[in-house]
Amino acid sequence: MIQEELIELLQSIQMSRCESRTLELKSARQGCPKRLYDTLSSFSNQDDGGIIVFGIDESNNFEECGVYNPQNLQREINEQCLQMEPIVRPLLTVAEKDGKCFMAAEIPGIDLTDRPCFYKGKGRLKGSYIRSGESDAPMTEYEVYSYEAFRKKYQDDIRIVERTTFDVLDSELLNNYMKMLKSKKENLKALPDKSIYELMSITKKGNVTLSALMLFCKYPQVFFPQLCITAVVIPGTEIGELGAQGERFIDNQRIEGYLPEMLDKAMSFVRKNMKVKTVIDSSTGRRMDIAEYPIVAIREAILNSLVHRDYSVHTEGMPIQILMYNDRIEIKNPGGIYGRLTIDQLGKMQPDTRNPVIVTAMEVMEFTENRYSGIPTIRREMKEHGLYEPIFQDDRGTFIVTLRNQIVNDNEAYNTDISEIEKRLLDFLEIPRSRKEIAEYLGIRTISYAIQTYITPLIDKELVKMTIPESPRSHSQQYVRINV
Repeated sequence: MIQEELIELLQSIQMSRCESRTLELKSARQGCPKRLYDTLSSFSNQDDGGIIVFGIDESNNFEECGVYNPQNLQREINEQCLQMEPIVRPLLTVAEKDGKCFMAAEIPGIDLTDRPCFYKGKGRLKGSYIRSGESDAPMTEYEVYSYEAFRKKYQDDIRIVERTTFDVLDSELLNNYMKMLKSKKENLKALPDKSIYELMSITKKGNVTLSALMLFCKYPQVFFPQLCITAVVIPGTEIGELGAQGERFIDNQRIEGYLPEMLDKAMSFVRKNMKVKTVIDSSTGRRMDIAEYPIVAIREAILNSLVHRDYSVHTEGMPIQILMYNDRIEIKNPGGIYGRLTIDQLGKMQPDTRNPVIVTAMEVMEFTENRYSGIPTIRREMKEHGLYEPIFQDDRGTFIVTLRNQIVNDNEAYNTDISEIEKRLLDFLEIPRSRKEIAEYLGIRTISYAIQTYITPLIDKELVKMTIPESPRSHSQQYVRINV
């Protein structure tokens, strides 16, 4: 950041008067804040990093108070950065405005394999933070573990289940799998079954693995009661609303069994409780039954939750949830997005696989293609049925898929072609916005990247226009939504 950019940022702060996911304000009028490590940690633990601006008193109506001593402040900031693991390397910028000095510390996000960044004085578990809105929140034990699991490539789906023997596996289920496996993988045909069990992680040093239990045991919930699905139908749009007879749930079912069985039972539950409307085809005069949600999309969402949920000891006490409301269905599974992928990249980039053994076995048994087509299929099915685009959320260790049952009207039809972040951006562009305002709204430090990645595609779709189209590179250029 150069001095001019810091001055522009100060002006922007006075306009917005708020902090954000990538912006933290500190007064530093009397001295360097004693506790920067929570923000140093949280900014380091997100891809976009963040900026700490010193010299603005948020508690006093965002007064531009300036900093006490820029030279000393830089030294003390660097001293606190040295107390982090890994060490934080801030980029410091000093600028003068109205006779006062201000400072910005740009904190880069560290690589996923180096996270979490934590304060050494409190240790990894208590000194790791995550940015939540405009504040810093301590990481949960599971959030810390999830970084370690990815870095060290833990395979929780093949951990040994101590209390089991090979006899708990159903011979018919296992034999059917072995037949399909050998028919698809010629190189395994000549090997003895026990060797195949080890190679395919059905057993590990002769012991039954968690994957084998979930795939081939008729009732794995004897060993892990919460590795199941809880499904409810709620008489309203929020949990807690009551039905006409005072009931909290219209239907309530605990779905258990091995993975393919739970998939079938969950689909039966959803089919039973989905609304179906009958219409007359104008061209044929025949009756047509139209389901509330596309069945294919529901199946993909439930299947994804079963094979991609977290099976570690940290989440084995948490079931998958299916919540059917009047206006939507939510499918929640323990374990957020695994690896480097972000919400915006879902369905567009090849993801890391959390449970490769389970996924491969389900592919062999032809329950999944294992070609990363689940998310695109859900999006396509919702669009083809005239419904709103699905919503995907990564909520601190829980992945949530939301499918809404409202039909998209003609004026909103364009929404099915754009992502959730683009929808929010279009709302932001109801009034003309500058390049810098857009980049700050998106939490992206590189303005050109923000425009090329998010604005240019919307211009191509004729959803956004320039206020000065004859001079695209004008410093006064702004962008505004085109109302459909």
